[in-house]
Amino acid sequence: MSDAQRRAYEDGMAHCGVAYNSAKLDFEKTFARKAPVILEIGFGMGKTTADIAEAHPEMNYLGVEVHTPGVGSLLKEIQLRNLSNIRIIQHDAVEVLTHMIPDNSLAGIHVYFPDPWPKKRHHKRRLLQPVLVELLAQKLATGGYLHCATDWEEYAMQMLEVLSGEALLENTVDDFAPRPDWRPVTKFEQRGLKLGHGVWDLLFEKR
Repeated sequence: MSDAQRRAYEDGMAHCGVAYNSAKLDFEKTFARKAPVILEIGFGMGKTTADIAEAHPEMNYLGVEVHTPGVGSLLKEIQLRNLSNIRIIQHDAVEVLTHMIPDNSLAGIHVYFPDPWPKKRHHKRRLLQPVLVELLAQKLATGGYLHCATDWEEYAMQMLEVLSGEALLENTVDDFAPRPDWRPVTKFEQRGLKLGHGVWDLLFEKR
């Protein structure tokens, strides 16, 4: 962690951090207001999360990330931009989903550029597997969306297959979706696009 990230972490978690426990969250109390809640799993260094939250102050954003420097980086962005609509849980996403997120409660879920685990023997470590997708669908309110993005084509094809196989979800397009306006293009993504790499977005809604 950089010194700035460490300071932001030490100061910011008291205000924006949500401690993991086995009780379901009361979103209205957590955010000190009533607004639709978007869950982001694995926000990395957090700039995209901050960009989205800043552009959509009418929404609440709950980020889940285990990487401490990334948490510190997002907290730094929150402080610099004076954002009040982001909360952070630093814990395993599956346990957070299982124990803390009420069923039928989320307006949306973002999963952007998860680790592709490119080696075939590691594919079982990939985040978006049928069991997790079923859990994600349970947490979405009817009409809520699941938005995923990856720059790894083979993983994109697996995501499409897994999401299409979940009965509670419906694809909003025939296969891959155009990048929605709410997802900024990251620096990493811009670099990849200049090199001719592809990016695949998937946008599903709960039936």
